[in-house]
Amino acid sequence: QVQLVESGGGLVQVGGSLRLSCVASGRTFSRYAMGWFRQAPGKEREFVAVLTWDTDYADSVKGRFTISRDNAKNTVYLEMNSLKPEDTADYYCAAVRVVPRIIPRQMNEFDYWGQGTQVTVSS
Repeated sequence: QVQLVESGGGLVQVGGSLRLSCVASGRTFSRYAMGWFRQAPGKEREFVAVLTWDTDYADSVKGRFTISRDNAKNTVYLEMNSLKPEDTADYYCAAVRVVPRIIPRQMNEFDYWGQGTQVTVSS
């Protein structure tokens, strides 16, 4: 069982930056692919970024967001720059055991989820 706890959300102006963190429980963090998803009010949850044996990003955040991890701290980060109002959402961290040659991007590919952290970008 893996427990995930996100932090770092908040209110930021357009063009600003935030760094989200997600701390995972357990001793085998490095064996997990870690993803970030987001859900805006009235919309479905959507893929943002994933870090496994490779990285991938949603087109809407490429060049602005960066996912990274520190295995010694059991933590995955999402660095968000040049924020836009459309980035406003609840952001969720997710985890699944790494599968060779598979890059998970769908919600149903992840087994563990955090409770979310809210990001609001004001114009």
